[in-house]
Amino acid sequence: MINYKIKVYPSKLKLNKKKQLAWKIAEIASDNAKLNKDAINMVINRIIDNASVAVASLNRSSVVSAREMAKSHTRKNGATIFGINSKIKFDCEWAAWANGTAVRELDFHDTFLAADYSHPGDNIPPLISVAQQLNKGGMDLIKGIITAYEVQVSLVKGICLHKHKIDHIAHLGPSVAAGIGSMLKLKTYYFFR
Repeated sequence: MINYKIKVYPSKLKLNKKKQLAWKIAEIASDNAKLNKDAINMVINRIIDNASVAVASLNRSSVVSAREMAKSHTRKNGATIFGINSKIKFDCEWAAWANGTAVRELDFHDTFLAADYSHPGDNIPPLISVAQQLNKGGMDLIKGIITAYEVQVSLVKGICLHKHKIDHIAHLGPSVAAGIGSMLKLKTYYFFR
C-alpha cells in the first residue's frame, strides 16, 4: 500500500498532473492487478445486497418518482431499471439515477465508517448501468466495483468531508469515475484528456 499526503494547492500554482490526487486515483483505476477470489465473492454479495434493498423500496415515493423520470429516456441498447420489465432499456445515466435512488432510499445497504462515513454500495448502480449499456462482461464489472470500493474507502479513510459541511456522497464522483475507467480498461492518461 502507498500512502500519500494530501495537500490543497491554489490553482494558480499549476501543480504537475502526476502529483495531483486525480492522477493517483487514475493510476489505481488503470492498474492491472489480479482479482482476489475473496474480493470477487464480496462484490457478488454487495450486488445481491444492493438489489435486495432496492426491491424493498420500489413503492416508496422518491423511488417511484426517479423511475418515472427515467421512463422518458429509453434506449435500444441501454440498461435495466428495478421495477420495470427488463426487456425495456434506458440510458445508463437514467437507469443509474433510478436504481441508485432505490438502493439508497431505505439506507439499509453497506456502511463504512472511518474519518467520514459512507455507503460504498452507492457505486454499484452506476457501474451496473454502464456495464449493461456497453455490454461489458461480469468480470469487467466486478473489477470496476472493486476499484470503486477501493477508491471510496481510501478517500473516506483520509478525507473527512463532513467537518467541512460537505456530504460524504461527494466521494462518489471520483470513485464511480475510477470504477468505470477500470471496467473499461482505460489507461491513466485517458482520464485527463
